[in-house]
Amino acid sequence: MWQSLDFLESLDKEKLALRSRIFISLHLTQPFLSNAIFSSSSSSLSLLSCSPRLPLIRTSHAHSLSIKASSSSSSTAIADPEGIKVNSVPTKPIEGQKTGTSGLRKKVKVFKQENYLANWIQALFNSLPPEDYKNGHLVLGGDGRYFNKEAAQIIIKIAAGNGVGKIMVGRDGIMSTPAVSAVIRKQKAIANGGFIMSASHNPGGPEYDWGIKFNYSSGQPAPESITDKIYGNTLSISEIKMADIPDVDLSSLGVTNFGNFSVEVVDPVSDYLELMENVFDFPLIRSLLSRSDFRFVFDAMHAVTGAYAKPIFVEKLGAKPDSILNGVPLEDFGHGHPDPNLTYARDLVAIMYGENGPDFGAASDGDGDRNMILGKGFFVTPSDSVAIIAANAQEAIPYFKSGPKGLARSMPTSGALDRVAEKLKLPFFEVPTGWKFFGNLMDARKLSVCGEESFGTGSDHIREKDGIWAVLAWLSIVAHRNKDKKPGEKLISVSDVVKAHWATYGRNFFSRYDYEECESEGANKMIGYLRDLVSKSKAGDKYGNYVLQFADDFAYTDPGTGSAGATVRIYIEQFEPDVSKHEMDAQSALKPLIDLALSVSKLRDFTGREKPTVIT
Repeated sequence: MWQSLDFLESLDKEKLALRSRIFISLHLTQPFLSNAIFSSSSSSLSLLSCSPRLPLIRTSHAHSLSIKASSSSSSTAIADPEGIKVNSVPTKPIEGQKTGTSGLRKKVKVFKQENYLANWIQALFNSLPPEDYKNGHLVLGGDGRYFNKEAAQIIIKIAAGNGVGKIMVGRDGIMSTPAVSAVIRKQKAIANGGFIMSASHNPGGPEYDWGIKFNYSSGQPAPESITDKIYGNTLSISEIKMADIPDVDLSSLGVTNFGNFSVEVVDPVSDYLELMENVFDFPLIRSLLSRSDFRFVFDAMHAVTGAYAKPIFVEKLGAKPDSILNGVPLEDFGHGHPDPNLTYARDLVAIMYGENGPDFGAASDGDGDRNMILGKGFFVTPSDSVAIIAANAQEAIPYFKSGPKGLARSMPTSGALDRVAEKLKLPFFEVPTGWKFFGNLMDARKLSVCGEESFGTGSDHIREKDGIWAVLAWLSIVAHRNKDKKPGEKLISVSDVVKAHWATYGRNFFSRYDYEECESEGANKMIGYLRDLVSKSKAGDKYGNYVLQFADDFAYTDPGTGSAGATVRIYIEQFEPDVSKHEMDAQSALKPLIDLALSVSKLRDFTGREKPTVIT
């Protein structure tokens, strides 16, 4: 049985007191990931290298898709579920179907290869205990990207062929990743899991990315015990069980029956909205958004949260209709890159930093599980964001009225959350990258609020990170701080909330640099060099003005959830308790550490890359 706690480490007081670390990891499209940590007594530096990323190549070319037998033999009928003819489609194993922490992601043209998607879906059913799907209910949703509509029909037919009783699918195949988790959890008496069609924040379109993953019965990403079985079955698969039924109209709500199998097209928003109303004080948030002296803007980036923004922010919470930007989900995300950060959400950033900018801005990504929070001319780092939500959760969010059970972050994320846990005397955990590790802590009732530096924040209301949840959490905090403010009185702003937090807990300066499209060979050599350096390092070694406190080698195998290429990432962090220095520009405050990172890693020598993309 897969035990997530084997991979978790509760931070002790000695480690919590550290003000610095160097974290180095390598993530390639091959199944290899390793990390090393340096820590000193005065500042923190993290280097994270190589995460898949595709260049933007725009195209409007369309492709067709069909499921075919991979031999000359024709399909043969097999034992049918009641009222349905099921064909046995011969197939052969296809390489490259190893499932990673966020499912299987490849370019669309890979998934359009003969039987590529069908093989993986059938391998999934071959991996599950029959009682987990036979005559049971499964959920199906996606982020609206190119290929989802065709993929949905394939998934429905294979589900029917394998004896599933019912598929609940979002209208037009759309349902955000958080909403799929929410629906599974709400329907847990009958829902056994669900499929999510998404490549998250990666670009969409015929030349870009597509992905698929399976969430299990509590709404969490499938554990390694399942994903390992799926991969094993992809290596030996010989047939696909395909129901001989027509395509289902996914544009209209309602139920379509085929014998004892049915497809119900559901509103993708309603169950999720109901959950949000139970978590947050909607009247409190509405009192803020309806104020004439408060302006709000949300950028859906032409991704899945466009389907949720108007019903939630406008219709329920009273925001103005024009506060929603890029609110129509598009298959190619409007030729954009649906990654909510300072680089790719540049339109929102320009508005928020422009003259007379709004008071509050936010964005979410392709499948709705990531977020970015902005104030007027002010950016909230993801590491600060989760720490501030945790620090204010009990007083501002009804769901946490009894206080959080515990807090957790991924290893590359800054230590801002650690300090909240220490002050509030809450259990604290540091986990490898991958939301499933948070989910297992939640199922063990040890965790309430968690986050990643990569713009992912969430809580135990579901088992996925949740972009809109994070936006509502921030609106709740700002609304709570301003609930007694009369018209004409100066409001407490996003930046005021952050600076007050820094004054209480200190500031963890944090930044991330991405060096995109690096050659894997050079990146591997860099990691090899650094591992050798770590093995020879000892406490007291000096690196310029910094003194090494400890060096460690953290190993975690990630089968890979990327698409192609490699990105070298550098994470830089420095804790600053001096309030007088809290408003320094992060890049200026971190420059000595950035220089040290480049010097110690020899990144430029190994990769040949000079200019990074500054993400945070």
